[in-house]
Amino acid sequence: MESLGHLIRNLRKEHKLTQQALAQQYGMSRATISGIENNSLPEIGLRKVEAILNGFGYELSAVPRARQRPTLDSLKQAHFHD
Repeated sequence: MESLGHLIRNLRKEHKLTQQALAQQYGMSRATISGIENNSLPEIGLRKVEAILNGFGYELSAVPRARQRPTLDSLKQAHFHD
């Protein structure tokens, strides 16, 4: 979520919007926008983030994480060298 906050801050600044202006546009408080940008809110609704991103022409999506490298134990269990 942290990188989303940075993205939203950068997009807001590129569009020369204040936190207050962005908040008014989406029916949120300035404190909510600040919390999103600073990753300081304990919970934030995905719909709020999605609405902001859509307004800037971005899409919120989920992608699988890159697989982690296997450990020696997992390779042994899979009989990798047999």
